[in-house]
Amino acid sequence: MVQTMQPRIIPRKEHSISRKQVSPNALRTLYRLHDNGFIAYLVGGCVRDLLLKRTPKDFDIATDAAPGQIKRLFRNCRLVGRRFRLAHLHFQDEILEVSTFRAAVPSNEADTEETDHNDRPPRHLKDEDGMVLRDNIFGTPEEDALRRDFTINALAYNIADASVIDYSTGLSDIKQRLIRPIGDPLVRFTEDPVRMIRAVRFAASHNLVIEPATWETLCELSSTISRAAPARLYEEMLKLFLLGSARPVFTLLDTSGLLAALFPGLSRWLDGNGDNRAVLHTNLECLDRLCRSGLPPSPALFLAALFGPGLEEETLARHRDGIPHLQALHAACAVFMEEFCKTVCIPGRVGGQLRGILALQPSLHRMPPRRPTSLVGRPDFTDAMSYLCLIAKTGAENRTAREWWEAFLETLSASVSAPPTDEAPAKRRRKRPRRPAEAAAG
Repeated sequence: MVQTMQPRIIPRKEHSISRKQVSPNALRTLYRLHDNGFIAYLVGGCVRDLLLKRTPKDFDIATDAAPGQIKRLFRNCRLVGRRFRLAHLHFQDEILEVSTFRAAVPSNEADTEETDHNDRPPRHLKDEDGMVLRDNIFGTPEEDALRRDFTINALAYNIADASVIDYSTGLSDIKQRLIRPIGDPLVRFTEDPVRMIRAVRFAASHNLVIEPATWETLCELSSTISRAAPARLYEEMLKLFLLGSARPVFTLLDTSGLLAALFPGLSRWLDGNGDNRAVLHTNLECLDRLCRSGLPPSPALFLAALFGPGLEEETLARHRDGIPHLQALHAACAVFMEEFCKTVCIPGRVGGQLRGILALQPSLHRMPPRRPTSLVGRPDFTDAMSYLCLIAKTGAENRTAREWWEAFLETLSASVSAPPTDEAPAKRRRKRPRRPAEAAAG
C-alpha cells in the first residue's frame, strides 16, 4: 500500500500548460464530463510531456464517471478491455482513452481465480507471482494517481480550474529528470513486468535517468519480462524502437539484461563476435535518423535492422552446406520466428515482410541487376532498398550496390517525370490480313 500524502496543487499562473496545447477533442470531452457533474482530468504522459515542453502523442482522460456513464454521455464511445475496463471515444482524427479512477486493492478482495458469490468474475485478480491480471476497482483521483507506474506519470491537469495536481513527487522528479516508481520498485515491477520496458523507453526517449535503486531492481528482475503477454510485448517493442530513440534503448536493454530475456537468440549472436554490437548500433542510428526526418520505418524494416545481420549469417552457413539460398533463408527465418514468438509475438504478415526484405538482397547486390525495373515494382522493394542503405556502412559491396541503385532510381524518376514532346506519334501501318496459305507457310 502506497502511503498517501497531501497533494500539491499548482495554479494556472504557476505552470506552463495552456489549453491551446491540448487536443480540441480532448477539451470537448473534458468539458462535457465537467458540465455533467463529473471530475475530469488530463492524466499521465500528456501532462508529463507538456511540462517537459514536448508534444504529447495522445491525451488520456481520467474521471469519476463509471464506464457505463461515459458510454451514455458519448455516442462515439466503445468500452474495451478486460484487464482494465476503458472507454475509447472515436473521433475522425483520433481515439481518446477515458478511464475511471481506480482504487488500491482492499484487504478483503480475493486474489484468486474464483468468482464471487454472485458468480461474477473478481474485480481484482493476480497470479501466483503477483502479476495483476484484472483490475476494475474504482476509487478516488488520489488513489488512481498513486497506482500509476512512475511519479512523473502521476500528474493531473484539472479542467475545472486549469491547475496541475501532483499526488507524489512528480514535479520535483521532472526537474531532476528522474524516473522513479511510485512505491517499492520490486512490487511495482512484479505487478506488471512491462513497467521495466516503459522505464527504459522513457529514459531513452526523454533523456531521463532511472533512479539508482530502481535501476538495480530492474536489473535483478529483468528475466521476469518473459511473463508478460507476447502480443503486448510486440506492441511495446514498436514503441521502443520506432520513436526515434532505438540506439539508446538498445544500450539500456543490453546493459540491464532485458535484451537477453526478450531476444535470447540475438543475445547469443552478439556474444559470438565483438563486432556485431557495432553493426547493430549503426543500423539503429540509421533508424533513428529516418524517424527524425519524418519517415518512420515500418515494423518489418525495424526487425530487419535488428535481426537481419544474424539471419543473413545463418542463411549463408546453411547455403555453404549445399542448401539453395532462398530455401536456406526460409529455414533460418522459420527457426527465428519459432523462438522469437515464444516471448514476443510477431504477426505472420510482418514476419513475411521481413523474409521478403532479406530475400531481395542478393538481387539488389547483383551487378548489374537483372531486370531492375521489375524489381522496383516488387512490394518489398522500398523496405529492401532501405535495408540496403542501412547496411551500406558495413561493407564496400553494400556501398557499391546502394550507389548503383540510387543512380538508377534517379534516372528512372527523371524519365517518368519528363514532359511529353509536341510531336504527334507516328501512325502505325495496318497489316494486311494473312491468307490461309500464307499463314500455313509462315
